[in-house]
Amino acid sequence: MVTNDTIYDSASKISPAIDELREVFKYRELIYQLTRRDILTRYKRSVLGIAWTMLNPLGMMLVLTFAFSKIFRFETAGSYSTFVLSGLIVWNFFSQTTTACMNSLVWGGGLFQRIYIPRATFAISSMFTGVVNWMFSLVPLLAIFLVIEKRLPWTIITFPLVLALLFAFSLGVGLLLSAMGIYFPDVVEMYQIILAAWMYLTPIIYPETIVPEQLLWVFKLNPMYYYVKLFRFAVTDGILPPSADLLPAVAFSLVVLVVGWVIFSYKSKEFAYRA
Repeated sequence: MVTNDTIYDSASKISPAIDELREVFKYRELIYQLTRRDILTRYKRSVLGIAWTMLNPLGMMLVLTFAFSKIFRFETAGSYSTFVLSGLIVWNFFSQTTTACMNSLVWGGGLFQRIYIPRATFAISSMFTGVVNWMFSLVPLLAIFLVIEKRLPWTIITFPLVLALLFAFSLGVGLLLSAMGIYFPDVVEMYQIILAAWMYLTPIIYPETIVPEQLLWVFKLNPMYYYVKLFRFAVTDGILPPSADLLPAVAFSLVVLVVGWVIFSYKSKEFAYRA
């Protein structure tokens, strides 16, 4: 006969959001192991291995550079190659991590029914896997920049700040999507359509100078507009981000992360029953 002597004192619970944060910290070793597993699995099964992470955005850059700098002739402050590659790298991190976060939680319900694991550990491990992949994808950008510009800007030291803001925003979006995807599985498929539209509404393959001035305020409602700009400031433009771009990025990151975490933590206990 199996007995369970664990006593749950609901009065000791501050809030689901705080409890989830405590549990995630307690299971931090699991996050490391999940991240390690995802990275090893991804590159073990790939013929090109780590090279694919670098070749993927590089191939897109070559196609887009030919199309938009030779045919449509977009003018940018620097090299169009570094311009478009820097935007793609930021966008790929956001799209890949949010999709992986949602998939790991939406399709992981069977595991939740068998053992207890803080649900947020899957989301966070997906984010850290994305960080590792992103570091590899930076290699071709820095290499091309050194070949074309023959230097690296000192403002590259602000890169960790940009990564932290993008990480927080992507995690918040991933948690929100996961909470919705558990109740409405169609969100997983619809999100791919939303991503496609979202990308073209972000100045990634075209400069914002071609956007009509009367419509520029609409673009500034897009959080990814600021993260792409901050990354370009740090890595390719060589200037410190102005407060007009930095402050909205910080606000979006904090608000989306807090809202996503609170909603996710309040709904996470139902995931096993809705899988």
